[in-house]
Amino acid sequence: MLVTTTTSLEGKRVTKYLGVVTGETVINCVGSSLSGLERELREAREMALRQMQEEAQKLGANAVLAVDIDYEAVNDGTMLIVTASGTATIVRDVRRPHI
Repeated sequence: MLVTTTTSLEGKRVTKYLGVVTGETVINCVGSSLSGLERELREAREMALRQMQEEAQKLGANAVLAVDIDYEAVNDGTMLIVTASGTATIVRDVRRPHI
Protein backbone atom coordinates (compact mmCIF):
# COMPACT_ATOMS: atom_id res chain seq x y z
CA MET A 1 0.00 0.00 0.00
CA LEU A 2 1.24 3.46 -0.89
CA VAL A 3 1.22 5.95 1.99
CA THR A 4 2.16 9.59 1.54
CA THR A 5 1.74 13.00 3.10
CA THR A 6 1.09 14.48 -0.35
CA THR A 7 -2.32 14.78 -1.99
CA SER A 8 -1.23 13.14 -5.22
CA LEU A 9 1.27 10.59 -6.50
CA GLU A 10 3.45 11.13 -9.55
CA GLY A 11 2.41 8.79 -12.36
CA LYS A 12 -0.81 7.81 -10.58
CA ARG A 13 -4.39 9.02 -10.84
CA VAL A 14 -6.96 8.80 -8.06
CA THR A 15 -9.94 6.87 -9.39
CA LYS A 16 -11.92 6.75 -6.14
CA TYR A 17 -11.88 8.42 -2.73
CA LEU A 18 -13.02 6.01 -0.02
CA GLY A 19 -12.97 8.30 3.02
CA VAL A 20 -10.88 9.28 6.03
CA VAL A 21 -9.05 6.49 7.86
CA THR A 22 -7.30 6.71 11.22
CA GLY A 23 -5.10 4.81 13.62
CA GLU A 24 -4.48 5.67 17.25
CA THR A 25 -2.24 4.49 20.05
CA VAL A 26 -1.36 5.67 23.55
CA ILE A 27 1.99 5.43 25.33
CA ASN A 28 2.97 5.99 28.95
CA CYS A 29 5.71 8.62 29.27
CA VAL A 30 6.55 8.00 32.95
CA GLY A 31 9.68 6.20 34.05
CA SER A 32 11.30 5.80 30.64
CA SER A 33 14.80 6.87 29.76
CA LEU A 34 15.17 9.24 26.82
CA SER A 35 16.28 6.44 24.49
CA GLY A 36 13.45 4.23 25.79
CA LEU A 37 10.92 6.99 25.20
CA GLU A 38 12.24 7.56 21.68
CA ARG A 39 11.84 3.84 20.95
CA GLU A 40 8.29 3.81 22.39
CA LEU A 41 7.38 6.90 20.37
CA ARG A 42 8.69 5.33 17.15
CA GLU A 43 6.75 2.12 17.88
CA ALA A 44 3.58 4.09 18.67
CA ARG A 45 3.87 6.02 15.38
CA GLU A 46 4.41 2.80 13.43
CA MET A 47 1.41 1.18 15.15
CA ALA A 48 -0.86 4.14 14.39
CA LEU A 49 0.22 4.09 10.74
CA ARG A 50 -0.29 0.31 10.54
CA GLN A 51 -3.80 0.61 12.01
CA MET A 52 -4.62 3.37 9.52
CA GLN A 53 -3.42 1.20 6.62
CA GLU A 54 -5.43 -1.79 7.86
CA GLU A 55 -8.57 0.35 7.96
CA ALA A 56 -7.84 1.54 4.41
CA GLN A 57 -7.35 -2.04 3.19
CA LYS A 58 -10.74 -3.03 4.63
CA LEU A 59 -12.26 -0.31 2.44
CA GLY A 60 -10.47 -1.69 -0.63
CA ALA A 61 -7.88 1.11 -0.87
CA ASN A 62 -4.43 0.71 -2.39
CA ALA A 63 -3.15 4.11 -1.20
CA VAL A 64 -3.59 6.58 1.64
CA LEU A 65 -3.00 10.22 0.72
CA ALA A 66 -2.61 13.42 2.76
CA VAL A 67 -1.39 11.50 5.82
CA ASP A 68 -1.02 13.53 9.00
CA ILE A 69 0.50 12.32 12.28
CA ASP A 70 -0.50 14.12 15.47
CA TYR A 71 0.85 13.87 19.01
CA GLU A 72 -1.11 14.99 22.07
CA ALA A 73 0.00 14.86 25.71
CA VAL A 74 -2.73 13.95 28.19
CA ASN A 75 -3.04 13.09 31.86
CA ASP A 76 -0.69 15.89 32.97
CA GLY A 77 1.83 14.88 30.31
CA THR A 78 2.25 11.32 31.56
CA MET A 79 0.60 9.82 28.49
CA LEU A 80 0.94 10.57 24.80
CA ILE A 81 -1.69 9.88 22.13
CA VAL A 82 -0.34 9.29 18.62
CA THR A 83 -2.88 9.58 15.80
CA ALA A 84 -2.37 8.95 12.09
CA SER A 85 -5.05 9.97 9.61
CA GLY A 86 -5.35 10.20 5.86
CA THR A 87 -7.65 9.69 2.89
CA ALA A 88 -8.10 6.13 1.67
CA THR A 89 -8.06 6.03 -2.13
CA ILE A 90 -7.81 3.79 -5.13
CA VAL A 91 -5.07 4.92 -7.49
CA ARG A 92 -4.13 3.64 -10.94
CA ASP A 93 -1.08 4.12 -13.12
CA VAL A 94 -1.39 6.89 -15.68
CA ARG A 95 -0.86 5.42 -19.12
CA ARG A 96 1.73 7.26 -21.13
CA PRO A 97 0.89 7.91 -24.77
CA HIS A 98 3.18 6.27 -27.30
CA ILE A 99 5.67 8.66 -28.89
